[in-house]
Amino acid sequence: MNPELRRRGIYVLPNLLTTAGLFAGFYAIVQAMTGRFENAAVAIFIAMVFDGLDGRVARWRQKSSAMGRELDSLADVISFGVAPAVLAYACGMQGGWDRIVLAYFVACGVSRLARYNVTAETLSGEDGKVKYFEGTPIPTSIVLVALLAVAAALGAVRETLWFGQWHVAGWNLHPLVLVFALSGSLMISRIRIPKF
Repeated sequence: MNPELRRRGIYVLPNLLTTAGLFAGFYAIVQAMTGRFENAAVAIFIAMVFDGLDGRVARWRQKSSAMGRELDSLADVISFGVAPAVLAYACGMQGGWDRIVLAYFVACGVSRLARYNVTAETLSGEDGKVKYFEGTPIPTSIVLVALLAVAAALGAVRETLWFGQWHVAGWNLHPLVLVFALSGSLMISRIRIPKF
């Protein structure tokens, strides 16, 4: 086999897995927008599987690239930031305050990923591996997705969303959206979480 093709192949497989995760995230957005909440949740879970596989394959082959790291972060923003926020919106969190909280959640996810990419080398040990995360990783939003999937399965969406709706300072707020505010805040926190 041509050495140049072999070298490129080392980087291609993890990037293909990352791209598959990105497609799953996009599919989740489309499914959420069409009211297929359970399908959207499953697609986000599939994106998480691909997100785990791409890193494992890159470590197994002992090859990584700056492009792969950036591609992974961009895919994570779509699959674990934008897709869960769109799912929440589609499930009924459409008040003015809800929109602000969901935008905050996505912005926190982007900030978390950008901080990781900038500080990964600084946080690396002698073996070049990052020992811990600062703030919760963005894929932890799968917990929120699971919560929304259960709500959808029980019919607790839109007008029947859990905890109802409050009217605050002229805008509507669904208290359930506050779990997105908490998740976003944990992502940008300085809490150290060991990386396994």
